[in-house]
Amino acid sequence: MAGCRGRIRMTNLHRLNSISELSTLSPNDTTTPPTHYFQVTKPINLPKTKPCSHLVLRHDFAFTYGKSPVLAPYSPPSHCPSHQKFSKIVLLWNATSKGRQFDRIFGVWLDGVELLRSCTAEPRTNGIVWSVEKDVTRYYSLLLNKNQNQTLAVYLGNLVDKTYTGVYHVNVSFQFYPIEENLVDGYDSWADLVMPISRNLPLNDGLWFEIKNSTDFALKELKIPQNVYRAVLEVYVSFHENDEFWYSNLPNEYIDANNLTSTPGNGPFREVLVSIDGVVVGSIWPFTVIFTGGVNPLLWRPITAIGSFDLPSYNIEITPFLGEILDGKSHEIGFNVTNALNVWYIDANLHLWLDKKSEKTQGQVSKHVSTPLVVSLVSNFSGLDGTFLTSTSRSIKLTGWVNSSYGNITTGSIQDFSYQNSIVMGNNGNMQIVRQDIHFNDSVQAENSQSLQVHSFESLKKFSLFLYSDTFDQGNKTYLSISNVSLGYNEKKKSKGSADSGFEKSSLKNHQSGQGNMVVKNNLVVSGIGNTQQVYKYNGVDLCYFRNISSSNYTILYDNVGSKCSKTTQLHNHRGLGFHRLWPIHSRRVSLWSGLVNSKPKGG
Repeated sequence: MAGCRGRIRMTNLHRLNSISELSTLSPNDTTTPPTHYFQVTKPINLPKTKPCSHLVLRHDFAFTYGKSPVLAPYSPPSHCPSHQKFSKIVLLWNATSKGRQFDRIFGVWLDGVELLRSCTAEPRTNGIVWSVEKDVTRYYSLLLNKNQNQTLAVYLGNLVDKTYTGVYHVNVSFQFYPIEENLVDGYDSWADLVMPISRNLPLNDGLWFEIKNSTDFALKELKIPQNVYRAVLEVYVSFHENDEFWYSNLPNEYIDANNLTSTPGNGPFREVLVSIDGVVVGSIWPFTVIFTGGVNPLLWRPITAIGSFDLPSYNIEITPFLGEILDGKSHEIGFNVTNALNVWYIDANLHLWLDKKSEKTQGQVSKHVSTPLVVSLVSNFSGLDGTFLTSTSRSIKLTGWVNSSYGNITTGSIQDFSYQNSIVMGNNGNMQIVRQDIHFNDSVQAENSQSLQVHSFESLKKFSLFLYSDTFDQGNKTYLSISNVSLGYNEKKKSKGSADSGFEKSSLKNHQSGQGNMVVKNNLVVSGIGNTQQVYKYNGVDLCYFRNISSSNYTILYDNVGSKCSKTTQLHNHRGLGFHRLWPIHSRRVSLWSGLVNSKPKGG
């Protein structure tokens, strides 16, 4: 079954499959309140206006695996004044569950456009609650489309039986915040049209494409309007089963030499490639999201891992390539994953800006450079112990012009990537240490025919990971499992509108670490602990946010929150006029439960 969880490849981690936590709570406990799970992130910067709330779906997800997504009709809220415009739209996912259950991957789509990719929390005897709030204003034209009947689809594959009793009770709603009187018209800066690059209903699964191996391609044909002047492809990515922990996968030569036939391999490097008509136009080297049942589930209670409740999507500027697809014909957008094992879930949304003063724009690609990927691997092992160093880099550059009623605009986009991974195996294959750094930088520059800047954007990202895991035999069918993990998501952004506007800057430093151990006997966790610490620091134009928090086995130890901007961060917000408005600036798997013999769903 496609859940967040997946199989583990290492010798020690294989032993942790299908184990169960001995709950300290009585099954009949009615006094302990439900546990509130949450992901640490900055709050959405909301206007002061009162929102219109619009409940779209309410459903209990129980026997939903292998069945059609749950569907609900959608239309813009009729109880909001029809003439009103909105400066912010927020998707609200509220859920509860009680009992035992695995974590499950799920998605929310509106007419095939994915709005949210997320993972459920794992319930406990006294029950849990969690919510996700996501700013979905960038889908403004889709959410406020009054010209057609639309369908909201939610896929959350779940199974319930006498062992896995957790049902997910879910509400999905939207909040529409009216524009403030003194607010600059920013609502119309979003794309005029958002087209889905996903599978079509009816389905007995999510709308995402499944990439099952390194030669597998997902393809979707589409025809775009001929008056497009800007295009951005937003890609959703998640990894499951044999590739859930791809960053710890070992080289095939090690697996073959040790006859580890059930251990996932292909090494620790993965790359999502995006193509149009077979030409590579962009790449994604994804952040290492750990789901709520991963490594040691006690680490993520109640603070979940970075990105687990709201998986990041990735933007690829394809405006330079528009000249190849403005001919009114169908074209093919494709996805594949380098070194992939079963399974990756991928889909995308194509954001298009339309020239309302012209029926047809024209364009041409003037430069396209994609450096070949060369992966360096240095292996040194004897038996099950050894070291493995993997590194690589890539650059993709596109330049092209589009002629519209706004003039002849030349856009250049650059993606630069670098990757380093080291794996140490010890203790006869029972111990593994993984260190990984991904540098993921992209920039966009747009100029008019007078070489005046129309728009610029730069993002510098660093994704870091450290993972230590080991097991020690205690005798009497008992062993001790120890795991330490550290995650980092850092990003600096800089953007600029028209030539007479200033820079808008933001920075994010998000670091999380956890230490856990479990004593396991006869596939039951007889004792264990998970400690988690996280420091989140964001400085932006309109919002600054700081949070330093720590937990241990469901209990918050401290939680310090602040909203003062760093004095060392200089932020400038001088909005220009004219074309600036046309170029918006957007701003190891361990189950705690005993396994099912015949009805256990396939891991995801």
